[in-house]
Amino acid sequence: MQGPLAGQVALVTGASRGIGRAAAIALAARGAHVVLTARTQGGLEEADDAIRALGGSATLLPLDLMKEAEQIDAIGPSIVERFGRLDMLLHAAGVLAKLTPAAHIMPKDWAESVAVNASALWRLIRSCDPPLRAAPAGRALIVTDAMAETPTAYWGLYAAPKAAAAHLALCWAAEVARTPLRVALADPGPVRTRLRAIAFPGEPPEALRMADSAGEALAEALARGFDNGARLRV
Repeated sequence: MQGPLAGQVALVTGASRGIGRAAAIALAARGAHVVLTARTQGGLEEADDAIRALGGSATLLPLDLMKEAEQIDAIGPSIVERFGRLDMLLHAAGVLAKLTPAAHIMPKDWAESVAVNASALWRLIRSCDPPLRAAPAGRALIVTDAMAETPTAYWGLYAAPKAAAAHLALCWAAEVARTPLRVALADPGPVRTRLRAIAFPGEPPEALRMADSAGEALAEALARGFDNGARLRV
């Protein structure tokens, strides 16, 4: 498929639904071959169907970021072995967990939130940093949330690991400042997703931005490029 990203390879996490799915489709529409990862096989197949309907191409990689965390280490080398390159990383995976007082956070819930919202990025950096640095113009965009910047009652289980991930991403950006690789955070703001509905059940969904719009904005940022270490509002 022709387009501004023709010949490039993008890895998208959280690609089975919501913002990740929309961004993956938008990247494929711009010509990129997208490697889609999420834990829901059915959702990945639906995203693949949408991409193929546009004439795009995708590779599906079902993966549970908590239960199969060590497999993340093989993603970067596997992509390079199969496609010869990795140009873009869009890390959109996340888990809301529960809204609860900090003193009531249960060990199991904490472990899941840290694994998905923080540790997954650490493993992705370990796995994808070498091929992204080797790309002519590597880009990594990490989806973040305003809650990671503003401590809010009952949001610690979600926001603390997200804040850790944002800090790690910006440390990574500082480390690659003298390379062609560019790393940035991207905050889509309130978006009409399943996670948003769970967190704010009384919020009118029609007042929220659609996931397709946020996905398009993320894909466009990856296509056009961005300043290293930027905090994008897309």
